[in-house]
Amino acid sequence: MEYFLNQLINGLCQGAIYALMAIGYSVVVGVVGMVTFTHGEVIMIGAFASFYAFEMLGNNLLIGAAAAFSASWLIGMFVYKVCYERFFNAPRHISLLCTIGVSILIKNLAQILFGPNQKPMLNVVRNSIYSIGYVNVSAVQMVIIVVVVLLAGLLSFFFNRTRWGIALRAVSQDKNAAHLVGINVRRTAMVGSCLGCDLGGIAGMLLSIYYQTLNATMGGPLGMKAFSSSVLGGLTDTRYSAIGGLCIGIIENLGITISSASFRDIFAFGFLILVLLIRPGGFVPKVKVRP
Repeated sequence: MEYFLNQLINGLCQGAIYALMAIGYSVVVGVVGMVTFTHGEVIMIGAFASFYAFEMLGNNLLIGAAAAFSASWLIGMFVYKVCYERFFNAPRHISLLCTIGVSILIKNLAQILFGPNQKPMLNVVRNSIYSIGYVNVSAVQMVIIVVVVLLAGLLSFFFNRTRWGIALRAVSQDKNAAHLVGINVRRTAMVGSCLGCDLGGIAGMLLSIYYQTLNATMGGPLGMKAFSSSVLGGLTDTRYSAIGGLCIGIIENLGITISSASFRDIFAFGFLILVLLIRPGGFVPKVKVRP
């Protein structure tokens, strides 16, 4: 029972990071209207930006977050300019193929710049363990959950209370209608793409702190986790995408209680397939149309 509860806490922590990745992915897909395969590399760049910031400027979480934010914003702007801006009115498969090419380019450049081997992340958060009943919670897990909850709250305020946030929601729902009311759709989409990448970059920082390691090829599987979580949320609904990320993190870690850690991806993607077989639209409620 104690092992099960500890794995549940691990799942909540990992699921919180997946939720942040999925929210960022959903923001990008929502504002540009196209699926992306560069999100995993954005997560990886955020992790490395924070790693070098910690190494050069000290173990300050805010400095690492600022570095991850800045680097991810630049990558997001580059991806938008190369893969989306020129192809708004083109067939969607062109943009999709472009994101695959950019993803491969970023990954190969990262292997050249950062090296192919794993790097140990510095101890940014004190490695303390707190016992709460039968459950052991580490300081790192507490920090990660608090950061994700704070970011989720700030995002909710941004999307519902600010001019830019409302404009992003309008572009996500109907680009033509947004243009008719005077919103600069392309500029707003670029900001939304960069914002979604920022969330991915910060998630990469948190993930590398949690696992105490990072490498140039970490983006591939993480990008698939972000995509899978977002699919469970209907691709563009940030709330249900976050729930999808939480569920995948919990399922992964609970699966370890009955199997080996090497099978965690089987549980995660098996859960995705099962949900989509039962509910093809994911967790998003079906809209009932009155006769």
